[in-house]
Amino acid sequence: MSNSETKTDVILIGAGIMSATLGSLLKELVPSWNIKVFEKLAKAGEESSNEWNNAGTGHAALCELNYTVEKSDGSIDVSKALKINEQFQISKQFWSYLVQNKLITKPQDFIMPLPHMSLVQGEKNVSFLRKRFEALSKNPLFQGMEYSEDPATLEEWIPLIMEGRQTNEPMAATKIDSGTDVNFGALTRMLFDHLQNQGVELNYQHSVSDLKRTSDGLWELKVRNLTTGSVERHQAKFVFIGGGGGSIHLLQKSGIPEGKHIGGFPVSGLFMVCNNQEIVEKHHAKVYGKAKVGAPPMSVPHLDTRYINNKKSLLFGPFAGFSPKFLKTGSMFDLISSVKPHNVTTMLAAGVKEMALTKYLIQQVMLSNEKRLEELREFIPNAKLEDWDIVVAGQRVQVIKDTPAGKGTLQFGTEVVSASDGSIAALLGASPGASTAVHVMLEVLNKCFPQHIKEWEPKLKQMIPSYGVSLLDHPQLLRQVEQETTLTLKLTSKQAVRM
Repeated sequence: MSNSETKTDVILIGAGIMSATLGSLLKELVPSWNIKVFEKLAKAGEESSNEWNNAGTGHAALCELNYTVEKSDGSIDVSKALKINEQFQISKQFWSYLVQNKLITKPQDFIMPLPHMSLVQGEKNVSFLRKRFEALSKNPLFQGMEYSEDPATLEEWIPLIMEGRQTNEPMAATKIDSGTDVNFGALTRMLFDHLQNQGVELNYQHSVSDLKRTSDGLWELKVRNLTTGSVERHQAKFVFIGGGGGSIHLLQKSGIPEGKHIGGFPVSGLFMVCNNQEIVEKHHAKVYGKAKVGAPPMSVPHLDTRYINNKKSLLFGPFAGFSPKFLKTGSMFDLISSVKPHNVTTMLAAGVKEMALTKYLIQQVMLSNEKRLEELREFIPNAKLEDWDIVVAGQRVQVIKDTPAGKGTLQFGTEVVSASDGSIAALLGASPGASTAVHVMLEVLNKCFPQHIKEWEPKLKQMIPSYGVSLLDHPQLLRQVEQETTLTLKLTSKQAVRM
């Protein structure tokens, strides 16, 4: 191929939810731009976005206790919870726009209404949850949240968890019915089907092995066709690296200074999946507990109703583990090959600071199925091992970087790293990740295409009515957005029922 035949406007690396979201936004904003996607696997949404590789929680801080922190004076800091909730509202607005305009169909195939609950035991945790409820429930974003310490009420909310429970220890729960279960794998595949219909070139089983800047300011990618073994060269004005944990290696190969002094720490996971449908039918909620001391936020135990392949399922976990791979389909050398002269001291500093995490991961790796059952029984006292199978979840790579908090600080969250000229951006990190994909991709647009934002603003507001404003400061707009997204995405229990 000649260079002229391989030039394009935008290249997206990785066919996950982030690339799908960015591609969908760009196709609405500038339909004339040419977009190519390169994915090393055989189809879209097979790594972190896959429905079996993540919790499927529409992360809106409705039940996740790690998004609300108790301060030294006993008060609850809810700022992160408010921020994440607003970001999920942005995702729902964009999805609603896509459904309204028939760009994707059958929203019930990727999003379902499902109560979100927090559940704690012990006086100290009950006190924390009560204060958390008082701090959140008065906020419009958390309207409808309920709180109870009454065993009879808890039995009504979570009969499977309360069945056979014999303890005098105080328990409490919060419940909010506006929570969701999201099948990000299904959504990713829908979005790529839509993009393909819009003329986007999808290249599966194509692995990007290198990229560099050309003399005329373009990015040239070295791409291996895994089917034929041939090597191709493709050039683009803008590149987005959305390859999950694999993004770190390509970011390093880009050579941009913004990608230096950054490392990654991989965490793997397992879920227990119920194989007894009678038990599955007894539970209808996502119930989050508190993380154990030393556990990463992604390892908060939760008992989740899920809808996968149009079937109601029940999952418990995750159990953390360690693998040096940065992707589930990655290499055992991923971690060691990510250590470079510019980030080695950052990585070593993290190793010293995160001894508690390392110890926790070792303990998790050593767990037998019987020990996992013991943890499950904290949620379901009568659980039997024969009713549950083990499923290996996806890999997550936590960002390690130097911050004002110190050298080698482990970051929990999602982060965009982009070149100063906006020609390339990479997505790093983990939860809340997919749930806030639209917000994160708007950040990419603002960082990488500032010269177009004013021109794009009317269309952005059409797609996302709250674009540029805080829903907290505009309660009428919040009510309007909630009503419209609930209706369009069929997020009422009556509308969403399917068997």
